[in-house]
Amino acid sequence: MQNPRLASRYAKSLIGLALERGELEQVYADMQWLQAVCKSNRDFVNLLRSPIIRNDTKRKIIEAVTLTGKIGEITSGFNRLLVAKNRERFLPEIINAFIAQYKEHKNIRTIQLTTAFPVTDAVKTAIVEQVKKSAGFEKVELEEKVNPDLIGGFVLQVGDQLVDASVAYDLRAIAKQFENNDFIYKVR
Repeated sequence: MQNPRLASRYAKSLIGLALERGELEQVYADMQWLQAVCKSNRDFVNLLRSPIIRNDTKRKIIEAVTLTGKIGEITSGFNRLLVAKNRERFLPEIINAFIAQYKEHKNIRTIQLTTAFPVTDAVKTAIVEQVKKSAGFEKVELEEKVNPDLIGGFVLQVGDQLVDASVAYDLRAIAKQFENNDFIYKVR
């Protein structure tokens, strides 16, 4: 069960605490690490969401996964608070909300580039620079995906804007023209 309002509140509180203590970058790194753990280990997320497993067991498992030294004291205390308040099942959502709020706080824009094949670093840099110049962004973070179904070209998403310059898009457009049969005179 998702609860974006709760996740946003907890993330905002954690950012406030991290800013107050001057450890925002450390907490952000911790959250990125925890996000990677949640994405790579579905069993861990299922454990957090399980109503059968007791809170003290969940706390011990979370502490074993994070081990001393892997995450900072603020993040460890935050995890203990979530377990004490019976909110540990929302940890993946809170992590995503924290990262989004961190990027908003730092004015970092995320763009998504999907290509048919992996692209070189020079192409990535050129795309980032072009987006910075045309959209007026100062800080841009590039997320890249590879989708062989595109055949060629790329799909670039900047916020709510989408540029589809893929071969697959062009082929769909041509197929649609043939379906409409715009080039043949209709005789009745």
